[in-house]
Amino acid sequence: MTATHLSARRRPRAALAMAERSARQVLGPVSLDRLIDLLDLDPGLVLDDFTTPAARRALADTELLVTGWGCPPLDRRTLDAAPRLRAVVHTAGTVRHHITDACWERGIAVSSAAAANAVPVAEYTVAMILLSNKRVLDIARDYRAERRTIDWNERYPDAGNYRRTVGILSASAIGRRVMELLRPYDLDLLLYDPYVTAQEAKQLGARQVPLRELFAGSDVISVHTPLLPATQGLVSRELLAAMPDGATLVNTARGAVVDQEALTEEVVAGRIRAVLDVTVPELLPADSPLYDCDNALITPHIAGSKSGELRRLADLAIGEIEHYVTGRPFAHPVRPEILDRSA
Repeated sequence: MTATHLSARRRPRAALAMAERSARQVLGPVSLDRLIDLLDLDPGLVLDDFTTPAARRALADTELLVTGWGCPPLDRRTLDAAPRLRAVVHTAGTVRHHITDACWERGIAVSSAAAANAVPVAEYTVAMILLSNKRVLDIARDYRAERRTIDWNERYPDAGNYRRTVGILSASAIGRRVMELLRPYDLDLLLYDPYVTAQEAKQLGARQVPLRELFAGSDVISVHTPLLPATQGLVSRELLAAMPDGATLVNTARGAVVDQEALTEEVVAGRIRAVLDVTVPELLPADSPLYDCDNALITPHIAGSKSGELRRLADLAIGEIEHYVTGRPFAHPVRPEILDRSA
């Protein structure tokens, strides 16, 4: 921050609104010290219920809310109790769970750390794409079982990443980051996104194709579509059937974007592979065949920010608060007009 910005800085009244666990994990001592320096804030008060007397007292003179996972909805009744609220800075990704139409109607400025949370998701995705094409999990499983010298070129003649085709489903913030990270590799990228033109896709390093062609022509398909009414079940039984034998589906978006029953059938039958960080339900039943299926890698929604990566979320949010207190616009604003097609 420049000297001019420092001299212009004020300390607006603020409050934390999230689950106590979120505050503890995302906002460590260093982050809290920075927040206290920027804001008139009680770090010991974390609002996870806006209906309590303590919450009502805090909201009455709050100008800025620092929100996180577990923040209750900012509905009309809550906003009536917060007549001075002007801005919300979210220390996580999507704001769909707590930012309501009433917030937009009242002109409240909203920022999100979605860009920071996109980084580890993209890193996880790229790692899984490269490992899938290299057939690392299959080879490691065979090697562990047989424990002998094997000609892996003969057993897996399609292994490797040279000139393989990767399909990206949706040029979301994470999808774009994945394409950026894949640029140094000798891969051919396909993209399906109805909001992206062929020229824009080319600039992203991909070729825009119809949805079915994406599934029929890719060795690995990576799903980055937000869960919206229009995208529920988008990856249908027909699209899964169009995937080449031995292809891999990677899903780090939302489980309900995929027809999971159809996917389970294809994976258990051994025709295709799946890397799933999200499922429906999020915790699969203990008897789900996917747990023990050699063709599936299931992880418990860990692609997003975890442990030390949570500091990246706090740093971005604090940067946005620095913008706010010095009168500058947010660098990562959330705009209502794109919420109908974003996470």
